[in-house]
Amino acid sequence: MSNLREGAFGNATALSCRECGTQVELGPSYACPECFGPLEVAYDFPAVSREEIEAGPANIWRYKALLPVPADIEDSPNTEPGFTRLLKADNLARELGLDTLWVKDDSTNPTNSFKDRVVACALSATRELGKTVFACPSTGNLANAVAAAGARAGIKTVVFIPSNLEQPKQVNSAIFTDNLVAVDGNYDDVNKLAQEIAAEEDGWAFVNVNVRPFYAEGSKTLGYEIAEQLGWRLPDQIVIPVASGSQLTKVHKAFQELIKLGLVEGKPYRIFGAQAAGCSPVSTAYKAGVDAIRPVKPDTIAKSLAIGNPADGIYVLDIARETGGAVEDVTDDEVRAGIVLLARTEGIFTETAGGTTVAVLKKLVETGQIDTSLETVVINTGHGLKTLESVQDAVGPKATIAPSYDAFEAAGIL
Repeated sequence: MSNLREGAFGNATALSCRECGTQVELGPSYACPECFGPLEVAYDFPAVSREEIEAGPANIWRYKALLPVPADIEDSPNTEPGFTRLLKADNLARELGLDTLWVKDDSTNPTNSFKDRVVACALSATRELGKTVFACPSTGNLANAVAAAGARAGIKTVVFIPSNLEQPKQVNSAIFTDNLVAVDGNYDDVNKLAQEIAAEEDGWAFVNVNVRPFYAEGSKTLGYEIAEQLGWRLPDQIVIPVASGSQLTKVHKAFQELIKLGLVEGKPYRIFGAQAAGCSPVSTAYKAGVDAIRPVKPDTIAKSLAIGNPADGIYVLDIARETGGAVEDVTDDEVRAGIVLLARTEGIFTETAGGTTVAVLKKLVETGQIDTSLETVVINTGHGLKTLESVQDAVGPKATIAPSYDAFEAAGIL
């Protein structure tokens, strides 16, 4: 687009079709004009060293040379997400029978989920493209992140959610914006509405619709951070939750970019996807050995993963098969158990997406699909305070006693 300022998208050079390879100029596009395949950002990366990255800020902008953002991105108000902790999970590893396990804990981002990463990249694109409304369809975490980032940036923000979304996630969005719109329907209905609005309203940037290629690149920073925090090396195995599938595909892209740039040594690694059984179109296709993803109507407590027609589902299948991984699913009861297990072994309170991922990791061990001797990473994408209702009936006081030692003794607490 001729009115873009020089370097508006950093080292990005074009949007490239993931199906036919057609390239189009950088702009608010997400579908290939030739085959209607999805577009992603292509780059001409400069030489970049570990030392240059390590000298950067303790957030995702330490990787700005590898993202579609301008060199002066740090001068623009944003929530500065990223560089969250990578925890050695020895207690959980012992419980599951794994030799080495790490938890990448993204619950400590500004709005307590990994979505702050992708939204920061989308916000940059929104500014550079001159859009005046910052918007999204969301299952909750994205709405929180967009609303907060919009407030910080001083841009008009509108977020659309399914009307049955968990109440804490609704409050966490409404506190930042008075333009929270609840839609009667599931996420796929909300997303369809967003696409219709994006087609009609020129000034609107829907982060996961017309600026989706830029937005999706933010997930790469999870992969960059994991490698850097492991001492500039890749894990042997990684388990990632699957909603649209974008996060899993971008972590894989990040690993490949790090290898290409010589920042890590190339090696085999296995990527596993995690879904809830009540919305598992990718897992179903993987187990059936087919390439087509059949859309489903979501019915699960893991609402942040409840995307019945995942945009990147076919690419998740490709990556799982290519790397020797798998895509697995677990029941809602197993999701709840996964939340409790992570909390009581590692002191991390995860939301239902993280409970799904931990439960899938457990299942992968039990079914022999994962090698327990290899170094494994599991991603926790959000904080459990967002989905309290999923476990509120499963945990609580062990006893209610009178304020006396005799009552304590009689209760047999331990």
